[in-house]
Amino acid sequence: MVGRRRTRGAWRVRVVALWLLVGSLVSLVACGGSAADTASADVRRLLDRQAAAVLAGDAPAYARTGAPAQFTRLRALPLAAWSYRLTALHRTGGGEATADVELSYRVKGIDKAPVKAARTLSLTERDAGHWYVDADRPARRTGQQLWDQGTVEAVRGTRGLVLGVGQPTRTLRRYAGLADRAVPAVTQAWGAAWTRRVVILVPKSLDGMAGLLGSPASSYRGIAAVTTGETGGSVQAPADRIIVNPEAYSLLGDFGKQVVLTHETTHVATRTATSAATPLWLSEGYADWVGYRSTGRTAVQVASELARVVASGEVPDELPKDADFGFGGGGAKLAQAYEGGWLACRMIADRWGEARLGAFYRAVGAHGQRAGAVEGAAADVLGTTPRELTALWREYLRAQLG
Repeated sequence: MVGRRRTRGAWRVRVVALWLLVGSLVSLVACGGSAADTASADVRRLLDRQAAAVLAGDAPAYARTGAPAQFTRLRALPLAAWSYRLTALHRTGGGEATADVELSYRVKGIDKAPVKAARTLSLTERDAGHWYVDADRPARRTGQQLWDQGTVEAVRGTRGLVLGVGQPTRTLRRYAGLADRAVPAVTQAWGAAWTRRVVILVPKSLDGMAGLLGSPASSYRGIAAVTTGETGGSVQAPADRIIVNPEAYSLLGDFGKQVVLTHETTHVATRTATSAATPLWLSEGYADWVGYRSTGRTAVQVASELARVVASGEVPDELPKDADFGFGGGGAKLAQAYEGGWLACRMIADRWGEARLGAFYRAVGAHGQRAGAVEGAAADVLGTTPRELTALWREYLRAQLG
């Protein structure tokens, strides 16, 4: 009995000791969590104040939250919304920290939904609970925003907004004029069921274009412009951005500049009807078809590379594959792919009518997946098969280019 009582007493001592130990650990964890929560709350309040300063155009208020250089760079951006969401806070010691945030913003009169960008902020706690943004940069492996490259200038046209860095105002105005002509041309071909407005970003150089896209400059050398956006997205998605390579674009004549911008504007209009099911020969060919639609240029004038091949008796056996639109085969092969897609769309418009071409494009995209998309749309809209469509296209190449 005595031994048992001692055993029970020993267990009681151990339990009490364990409880005290666990209580101490809980206390320590709670204190640590409380400190972290307090810092996060302080940083969230800082970001709310900074966002409010941006929207209000209040330079002194912004300066109280962070280095004023960024405010100066982006103040010309017409904003309908600007906010931050703190996703992680990393204390690095010495009153310093790094914050991972999601920036959400909407351009006034353009974006129906927020554009979201991952950002990394460097912070300093100058007084207890008072944080300051020392630097704001793109998160790792993400593209830059235009203001990361310098002070943004905004020029509005009737149908578009041009945002530029390091470009003369007169140059930005010319882009706005091109957009004002491109939008009605696209609407006439595609229809009015799209935003009928475009945003054009004009960085200072090819490197600037690559920075916005988060890719090496070599990927875009020789490309005059690209369009970014969510294919197959809803009409409530953020507006697409047409991003210009000023080095390649400047080499074009007035005619070429207009065709390129109309081509890219077509991608903006067709975005919600474009999906993984849409082959590049159709999406790029249709954009080129709209670009050249009212120019009066002949097939030989537009498709000079493909005309050279056809004239030598080497008519392509099949429509261009997606891989043909890469740089792996060289400039001539790339040109032939674009020209082949354009002539396929031109042939469909000539044979079945422009309305059927648009309906075919929409039907392919609506399929959702590549397998069977062209087959189904060809049967339902054109009353033909992919094999017959290819044969007709080859005959069209001979007739137009031979």
